[in-house]
Amino acid sequence: MDQKPQPSAAHSWKPDFLGEGFEHHTIELGNDPDNETDVVATVIRYNPDAGKGGSADIAFASRPALLWVHGMTDYFFHTEFAEFFHNAGFAVYAVDLRKCGRSYRPGQRWHYISDLAYYFPDLSAATALITKQHPELIPVAHSTGGLIVPLWMSAMRQTNPTAIQKISALVLNSPWLDMMYPPLFMKLITPIVKVVGKLRPTTLIPGGGLGSYGKSIHKDFYGEWEFDQDMKPVEGHRKTIGWLRAILAGQDAIHRDQVDVGVDILTLHSSSSWLKSEYSEATNSSDAVLDIEQIQQWAPHLNASPATVFVKAIPGARHDIFLSQKPVRDHALHVMNEWLAPRISSLKNLL
Repeated sequence: MDQKPQPSAAHSWKPDFLGEGFEHHTIELGNDPDNETDVVATVIRYNPDAGKGGSADIAFASRPALLWVHGMTDYFFHTEFAEFFHNAGFAVYAVDLRKCGRSYRPGQRWHYISDLAYYFPDLSAATALITKQHPELIPVAHSTGGLIVPLWMSAMRQTNPTAIQKISALVLNSPWLDMMYPPLFMKLITPIVKVVGKLRPTTLIPGGGLGSYGKSIHKDFYGEWEFDQDMKPVEGHRKTIGWLRAILAGQDAIHRDQVDVGVDILTLHSSSSWLKSEYSEATNSSDAVLDIEQIQQWAPHLNASPATVFVKAIPGARHDIFLSQKPVRDHALHVMNEWLAPRISSLKNLL
């Protein structure tokens, strides 16, 4: 479904807490299909020339746009990513989806959703806002966002192709395309999740913490990144069985080859996984959340033509490729930039 967003009370951009050059814009989306308080999506952008007007506005509008879409227990705080791609000629945007990050509101469960299609209005509204100004858009979707965005694009190709007509490519950053548990366990647990997830969707499920990964990136532990631990707790937000049911349904659509994004896809992932609950040095150079073999297996199923899906391992990368240690993330930034350059016509015109 693609719920029609309601207009915001104001169309102005406001200074964002990320600092100079960063702004955000709130999109009111109205009633929550999951019967919590009214939902919003928040679009963030990096525009260091904001407020200068005239030729600065024209130059910014001529840039192709990137749209960062976060994962579970996450929000956009990737200033280094924004600065790199701004300097490479892009306009960098991000969206905090409903009940996530800047878009969380009192009376809501963090990140709770019972159907991944409920995110589609957030993405459609953000895309409409951005493509009204910019000639092209490339989503850059991480983890759970890397599951949601292909589902949305595939659905829009069938129901509302004009909504995504300016999307010229897609980048996935460690997309969550399968459950990282033994097949026998998933075979046993899936029927239970489907039934209980429908009847009692807000029931909390045990486990699922991200402690080792969270500690590997936050500066208070073993990492170098500062982020808000209300929006992004190191251990992760608690999850519900209704949310898990929605995730399984989305992944099943991919496994049944029901998804066709329709544009070239770059899928970045680590060269190894380290799925241990305890932190170790290996956590810093592996995907500590997902099984990379599953990413390699399922990413080619996101397009009807697997040849249009480019799967690239980044040696030594963390789960969020762009929060890896500096030499690794620098390499990933250049890999992505080099892959995008020949595919973005407006970038070639700009440069």
